[in-house]
Amino acid sequence: MTDLGKAGGKLAGIDQPLPCADNGVWGSDVVAQMLRALDIPYVALNPGSSFRGLHDSLVNHTGNQAPQMLLCLHEEHAVALAHGYAKVTERPMGVILHSNVGLMHGAMAIYNAWCDRVPMLILGATGPVDAAQRRPWIDWLHTAKDQGALIRPYVKLDDQPVSVPAAIEALTRAANLTRMAPCGPTYVCLDVSMQEQRLDEMPALPDPKRYAAAAAPVPAAKDIATAADWLAAAREPLLLMGRMSRSPVDWARRVALAEHLGARVLTDIKTGASFPTNHPLHVTKPGFFLDEAAGAAIRAADVILALDCVDLGGMLKQAGGLPAAKIVNISPDHQLHNGWSMDHQALAPADLHLACPPDAALHLIADALGIGPGEPPRDLPALPALSADEDRPLDVVSLAAAMGEALREEVISLVRLPLGWAGESWHFRHPLDYLGIDGGGGIAAGPGMLVGAALALKDTGRLPVAVLGDGDTLMGISALWTAAHYQLPFVAIVSNNRSFFNDEIHQERVARQRQRPVENKWIGQRIAEPDIDIAAMARAQGLEGIGPVATMAELTQAVREATTLARKGRPVLIDARVLPGYNPAMASSMTRHASDKPAGAS
Repeated sequence: MTDLGKAGGKLAGIDQPLPCADNGVWGSDVVAQMLRALDIPYVALNPGSSFRGLHDSLVNHTGNQAPQMLLCLHEEHAVALAHGYAKVTERPMGVILHSNVGLMHGAMAIYNAWCDRVPMLILGATGPVDAAQRRPWIDWLHTAKDQGALIRPYVKLDDQPVSVPAAIEALTRAANLTRMAPCGPTYVCLDVSMQEQRLDEMPALPDPKRYAAAAAPVPAAKDIATAADWLAAAREPLLLMGRMSRSPVDWARRVALAEHLGARVLTDIKTGASFPTNHPLHVTKPGFFLDEAAGAAIRAADVILALDCVDLGGMLKQAGGLPAAKIVNISPDHQLHNGWSMDHQALAPADLHLACPPDAALHLIADALGIGPGEPPRDLPALPALSADEDRPLDVVSLAAAMGEALREEVISLVRLPLGWAGESWHFRHPLDYLGIDGGGGIAAGPGMLVGAALALKDTGRLPVAVLGDGDTLMGISALWTAAHYQLPFVAIVSNNRSFFNDEIHQERVARQRQRPVENKWIGQRIAEPDIDIAAMARAQGLEGIGPVATMAELTQAVREATTLARKGRPVLIDARVLPGYNPAMASSMTRHASDKPAGAS
């Protein structure tokens, strides 16, 4: 975790308000003050008339104090920015969405945040609830009878207070709930009339500490003892790592537990780094799906400790069905399962279910087994696992190798990786080495999440690096303007196969099933004729744009140049033209760095 972004930290690019006279107190002034009291450091927004009162309060009432406004060019980018920030800090920042129309723009990104279980306080606004106060036409379009209904299935709470005291209570409740495990976005819609209500004086604000968020539940002592006994007696214990914390203390205890038990460990690429992937106990490369080594480890296990896994039931089915092993499932996620969305995944078996955050229970189990705190991870330079001929054309494997060659002296955080990423190409040795995916599979999230992560990592010494898909980038390109405006450095590498290639694979499968021409799979998928100059689009947002590049040597040089620019405070995007597709044979044809120990080696 990082403390960056707490109240008081100011970014370049934030406009300074002019001094203003004391012109009274308004409802929105109270909201702004309450956001500061609730430790909301930033609010990302795209301007809108429905929160004009709050906008004025943030500029002229709180001035350059927290929360600071971050201007975005689209509501979806504002939510994605807050998502990326939360993935680094595990803390909520604010988002403000303009009435029902802005909420509809932001809905996909809210669903991503929900599926990824990250905290986020979203403020909406509505035209006057009192119809007699609405301006003709536009206020009616911007007013909904039940605005929260648009997103209610994928937020933890929504509220629409109509008075200043009710708004104070709603904000306090929403800020608390978003922070409680399992985390998720909350939504408070503010009536424009309440925002623009003149008050006689600033009301006394409650002390948020008197309404503190509930601590995570603690499992029953007998359940902790049972889990510890099962693990101690196991011959082939297996730890399945899922949504784990970013805390180095928690990371160290996980490693200590695995080493004490001699337990094998599996991680995946859907969630952030949770265990050193070059550790001898780490079975195989992290991926979106199990490979044969991972499936074999599950089948061989006699006790499985599942730590808030994403789709534990699906993993076990993929490994061959219900295993004979005793399963301890540590997860509070069932509390968010509501049936509207199937993000709860397949029903997971459990011989013992501890309904709490996974790291909290893991510490208690380690205590019961007499295991010490372990050694905290260090911020280390990147550890790529593959190298290859520098004249080789770029594919998803040689792209990773070229990145590694250029970044091997840098301490980085991989913010995003594409679906085709070769998990064997890179090792993670710190909880900030890799942040995970978007959660809900929503295209256009990557650029905004990169900006949010760069905000959280600014001045930490870690360089944010993202490998973005071309489709994701093209849909979300204007999110990058915010990084240029606020001088947030990063390196973005666009793995540009000039196609919605994932769907080409689906078209090929359907064609083979129906005995139709496979060579037609590209139709309606390829992004070509004309080619899109993504580097030029980045330059148009104020970034440094490099490329296109097409070989390992060109990409290696481009990443080195980008790193130099980023260390000087610039956001940089590289257009890397890759051959479409991924074949495991590609990786097997690459050579491993001599200094690298392959994952799973003993």
